[in-house]
Amino acid sequence: MNSPRVAGLLLAAGQGSRLGMPKALVTYEGERLVDRGVRLLEEGGCHPVVVVLGAATMQVRGAVTVRNPGWASGMGSSLRVGLGALPEEAPAVVVALVDQPFIRPEAVRRLIGAGAEVAVATYGGRRRNPVLIARRHFARVAELAVGDVGARPFLKAHPELVTEVPCDGLGDPADIDTPEDLDLLEAE
Repeated sequence: MNSPRVAGLLLAAGQGSRLGMPKALVTYEGERLVDRGVRLLEEGGCHPVVVVLGAATMQVRGAVTVRNPGWASGMGSSLRVGLGALPEEAPAVVVALVDQPFIRPEAVRRLIGAGAEVAVATYGGRRRNPVLIARRHFARVAELAVGDVGARPFLKAHPELVTEVPCDGLGDPADIDTPEDLDLLEAE
């Protein structure tokens, strides 16, 4: 019998107000960012992958999609919806954001391989995404994820649980927020 695998959760519900379109629909190197995020999690070792949608509805191959009706209230509601949609047998989840297209699957593998209950990717010593969270912490993470914040309040409230996992050289955590960011992305 196979042991349960770490699930992947891609938060992709926002409307991209500063960008002028939902980030999930942005295309980079011929691939929508939502598909790129699913591939990041799959190739990093996550199964299943759940994608939280909201402002835009679309088919996403290789993933389970769930709709967050409260997407406009911020990332916290998407994280809560996503955690609630994960299969009960998943022992943990790696949470990634749709607007960080330069993170590589090796970062996800490194988080999973850390063997920690809570692991955060760091770049240049700064905590960024993705983040791994063990199932036993889902309820507390969800409780603290309010407004436009995800797991950060939980991580701050429980520093003793957090394992920082250096991911320098495993991609760039830069995110796409504005038309200027998109222009830079398209120029690369």
